[in-house]
Amino acid sequence: MRKHASLLLAATFAVTAIMPVTSANAFPGAPKGSQVATTSTVTLVAQPQSKKQVAQKYKRSKVRFVTDQAPGTVIVDTNNKYLYYVEGNNRATRYGIGVGRDGFGWSGVVKVGRKAEWPSWTPPAEMRRREAKKGRILPVVQEGGEDNPLGARALYLYKGGQDTIFRIHGTNQPWTIGQNMSSGCIRMMNKDVEHLYARADVGTKVIVVGPGNKQGAINYNDRGVDFLGTLFGFGG
Repeated sequence: MRKHASLLLAATFAVTAIMPVTSANAFPGAPKGSQVATTSTVTLVAQPQSKKQVAQKYKRSKVRFVTDQAPGTVIVDTNNKYLYYVEGNNRATRYGIGVGRDGFGWSGVVKVGRKAEWPSWTPPAEMRRREAKKGRILPVVQEGGEDNPLGARALYLYKGGQDTIFRIHGTNQPWTIGQNMSSGCIRMMNKDVEHLYARADVGTKVIVVGPGNKQGAINYNDRGVDFLGTLFGFGG
């Protein structure tokens, strides 16, 4: 028995010796001490994390939700920093979001005009000029990836067939969820925007409730967490 165990241990060392070694350092540009994580079909190098954590109330959950909007509609409540995907039967999936800072808030009824995975970022010329005055030079185009501000997914919001320049997108700064930090776009944690992306098709109606009340009359009532729905994932 002892001899058998010794042979098995020797075989294990031999197999381990010929296996390829994988580490964070095998990925170009990997920050020291980072960890590798796989999301969807893309292998990423995790960024150093802020000590700030996303508040529990902004974690994805199922809620009891009464509205006059059809299932599949997206409602963005910029005041309370929530995005709702209407499920029907008085239920919705609620996500925490980050929204526009002072002077960049907006409201209206738009549609998802197109979608992209790991999108490139093209800062508007006005943004580049504004940031240049602060000494920050933005690229004309930044390719998609783990250091891209748009994160893992982007849903491009259109009005009357025209791009509004606003997006619902992921972020490489998850600690900004629940804050007024953006230039008008709606930020979500990467895992949340991936979840929404898989459900909200091109053509999805998006109602952004915010400054100016340009979204018109809309009725909705968040009645709190549906604990069974959250636990068992009813409705997706």
